[in-house]
Amino acid sequence: MATKGPPVRKSKKRRLETSKVDKEEESQGNVIAQLKSVEGESSGPPLSLPANVTPQQLQLLINQLLDNEDPLPYAFHVDDKEITTNLYQDIIEGLNKSTEHILTIIYQPQAIFRVRAVNRCSSSLSGHTEAILSVSFSPDGTQLATGSGDTTVRIWDLNTETPHHTCSGHTNWVLYIAWSPDGKYLASGSMDNTVRVWDPSTGKSIGDALKGHTKWITSLAWEPLHLNSKCNRLASASKDGTIRVWDVILRRLLFSLAQHTAAVTCVKWGGDGLLYSSSQDKSIKVWDGLGKLVKTLSGHAHWVNTMALSTDFLLRTGAIDHTGKTPKDEIEATNWALARYQAGRGNKTERLVSGSDDFTMFLWEPATSKKPIARLTGHQKLVNHVCFSPDSRFIASASFDNSVKLWDGYSGKFIASLRGHVGPVYQVCWSADSRMLISASKDSTLKIWDLKTHKIKSDLPGHLDEVFSVDWSPGGDKVASGGKDGQLKIWRN
Repeated sequence: MATKGPPVRKSKKRRLETSKVDKEEESQGNVIAQLKSVEGESSGPPLSLPANVTPQQLQLLINQLLDNEDPLPYAFHVDDKEITTNLYQDIIEGLNKSTEHILTIIYQPQAIFRVRAVNRCSSSLSGHTEAILSVSFSPDGTQLATGSGDTTVRIWDLNTETPHHTCSGHTNWVLYIAWSPDGKYLASGSMDNTVRVWDPSTGKSIGDALKGHTKWITSLAWEPLHLNSKCNRLASASKDGTIRVWDVILRRLLFSLAQHTAAVTCVKWGGDGLLYSSSQDKSIKVWDGLGKLVKTLSGHAHWVNTMALSTDFLLRTGAIDHTGKTPKDEIEATNWALARYQAGRGNKTERLVSGSDDFTMFLWEPATSKKPIARLTGHQKLVNHVCFSPDSRFIASASFDNSVKLWDGYSGKFIASLRGHVGPVYQVCWSADSRMLISASKDSTLKIWDLKTHKIKSDLPGHLDEVFSVDWSPGGDKVASGGKDGQLKIWRN
C-alpha cells in the first residue's frame, strides 16, 4: 500500500513559488531598446534592458539620461501602446513582439502637477432665467462667465460663489462668450447679430455693440497674447458666411473675410498668426493675420461643425501656468506667453482637428500641407465637439451617438470609446494635466473619465435637464456646468 509523503510546509511552498517566478523572469531575458522623444530625437545609443522593465524603472533611467535635476514624470509608448505594467506584458506579449527586435520606446513628459477629480457640487447658482448656452473660466481661473438665452452675460465671483455682475445689452440669446488671453476683456456674440465687449471688473459694456454681421454670431476668437500684447483684435464668425476681425479698443472693423458660401460654424486664431474658419460649405479656410486666404482644406462630405487646435490650452491661458504667478506688465506677459507656447509646441507644427456632420473627423497640419494627416472614422452620428488635451497627445470627440471617443493627437489613431452616457454628448473638456476628461450630455449628467483605465471616474448628476456647456478651470480645482435648467453648477473635489 502506497503511503502519502509528509505535507509540504507553507514556507517551502512559498519558496517554490518565488523560485518559479524568478525562473520566469530569467526566461524573459533582455531586450535591446532605443529611447526616443516624441520629436524623434534619440536619448543615446540603444540599451539592453530587462524584458520585464516597469514604467517606474524607465522613468528613473530617462531622467538620468537627460540629466534632469528635478525628476519629471514620463509616459512610455511602443507603436502607440502605452507601457503600464511592464515591457514584457504590454509590448512583447501584448503586441506579439519578439525579444530579438530592437524596440523603439517613445517617451513623453507628463504634467508635473496632478489634478484631482471633482466629485461634489459646491453650489448651484440661479440667476439666469433661461438656458445657459456657454460657460467659460477666465485665463487665470479666478472668474467665471456665462452666456444665456435670457440675453444677459453674467460674471460670477468664485471665492464666494455668488453673482458678481450682470451684463445687459444684447436683445437676443447670447450664443458664445470668450475671454481675451490677458483676462482684461470678455467678448460675447448673440442672436441679435452683434458682438459686445465687456470689462469683467465692472460688468459694463466697453462702448456700443460691434455691428456689421447680418445674421447671428456662431463663434469668437481672440488673437493670441504672444502675438499681440494689447489683446485688441477679435475675430467673429457668423451664420451670414463671413468672419469679421475687429479692433476692440478703437471699436472698428479691421477687415472682413467673405469667401465661405454658407454659414461659418467655428473660428480659431492659431499661435502662428493664422486664422482658421470652418463652414457649412464643407470646407475649412486658412487665412493670414491680414485677411489673405492662404489655403482651403477640403475633404468633409457634410457641414464642418467644430475645430480644435493642438495649442488651444496654451493660447487660452496665455502667460498663466500651473504655478499661478502673474506677470508685472504687458511685455513680461507677452514674453511668458511666447516661452510657454514655444515650449508646449516643441519643434512640431500646430495641428488642427475638425469634426463634421458626416460622422468623421480630419486631422490636419495646415502650415505644411493641404492634405489631412488622417481621417478619423468610428462615430455613428454627427460629431458635435472636438478638443485636444493640454499636452496635445490626445483628441477627444463628442458625438450624438452617445459616446466620447479618444484618438492619438499625432497620428489620429483610434484609442478607445468612452461609453456611459444615454443621450447625445454636447461638449467635452480636459483637465489641465491631461489625465482626465469631462463630458456634458443631453441625459442631464456630467461624467469624468480616467485616461489610464478609459472608465468613468465619477458620475455627476444634479442638473434637471440637458447640460449644454462645461468648462474645467485652468488650475484644475473647479468645474462649471450650465444647461437647459438655467442653473450654473460649480463642482469641486
